[in-house]
Amino acid sequence: MGAFEFVALNKSGKESKGLIEGDTPRHVRQILRERQLLPIKVTEVAQKDASGRRSINVRRGLSANELALLTRQLATLAEAGLPLEEALLAVSEQNENPRAKSILLGVRSRVLEGHTLADGLADFPQAFPEIYRATVAAGEQSGHLDMVLERLAEFTESRQILQQQIRNAMIYPIALVLTAIGIISFMLSYVVPKVVYVFENYGQELPLLTRIMIASSDFLRDYWLFLIVGIVATIYGLRQLLRREGAKRKYHRLLLRIPIVRTLTRGINTARFTQTLSILASSGVPILTALHIASQVVVNIPMREAVEEASLRIREGAMISKSLAASKLFPPMTTHLIASGEASGRLQEMLSRAASNQEREVDGLISTLLGIMQPLLVIVMAVIVLLIVLAILLPIFEINNLIR
Repeated sequence: MGAFEFVALNKSGKESKGLIEGDTPRHVRQILRERQLLPIKVTEVAQKDASGRRSINVRRGLSANELALLTRQLATLAEAGLPLEEALLAVSEQNENPRAKSILLGVRSRVLEGHTLADGLADFPQAFPEIYRATVAAGEQSGHLDMVLERLAEFTESRQILQQQIRNAMIYPIALVLTAIGIISFMLSYVVPKVVYVFENYGQELPLLTRIMIASSDFLRDYWLFLIVGIVATIYGLRQLLRREGAKRKYHRLLLRIPIVRTLTRGINTARFTQTLSILASSGVPILTALHIASQVVVNIPMREAVEEASLRIREGAMISKSLAASKLFPPMTTHLIASGEASGRLQEMLSRAASNQEREVDGLISTLLGIMQPLLVIVMAVIVLLIVLAILLPIFEINNLIR
């Protein structure tokens, strides 16, 4: 039995859309007629069209929050001993998001056809990344799907919490920057010209700071549209440039040379890599396959290539720690922990510990930077406003001197 999306008309001619399960499109149309609905369109959720694209509802995938919630629900039901197809149906019924419901019913239809859960997830790569599918496949092969789903639930929840923390931490700085830009633009565009115009009638040469402010104000009022277009064009051009592999590689190498940015880049990518590798290895995925999948979560190109080169050395019999340390791109603490895990036979535990260590270091650095950024932005804004006020007050002081 598969999942189908339908468009139908009721007795009053009102259009109705939804999801329904059935064996074939013909069977679904028969069910709709029994419900006093006139079927207009019936499409199987997991079916691809001629161009290889999916229906609009399932092409965009799932957000980190939706994936974390879905995985936790599946893990809980699987641990309770509920059959997989029933667990998928229960989670789909509890989910209020039509897109997520469509994806879950599509996966369930594949499971009912006799395919594995991993095969069903593979029909929706936009929603379930490769690490997710590989971990589920390993759990099914080992017979411990409930344990693997529990690990995946913890992994997706930790990733979602980290993203939420970063977004929440950036709200105040972004709001402060936008407020500062708005206030400064308003003062330069309206306040400065109107106030300074009074002093120009005296025929005296204005102070240098005042002339600079007037020039900035005139430029902002006369060319604000060109300025916005230029900024947008520059951002668009840089994004297009960074889509090229060569330019992107150079940019990523540059990130690894800037002191503070280097620490953040190494920490974030190392934490993702070690956490992913730990989950895959503990789920029974072969180490070379796990390394290949884990390398895909490494965003920085030189670091990703270092993992791929390490995989070649490991295939020839080298140690994981020494292979990763050869690139000198991964933090020494991480390679030492991996070496300790290899020596003691507790590799998965040491990989998880290395990931936690890097996450703590990154969290601490981000918190420090945000703590410095917030007062720094206030100081910068105060200095700019002070300069504008001085540009207005200096002519007043000179006029007072002339009067005396």
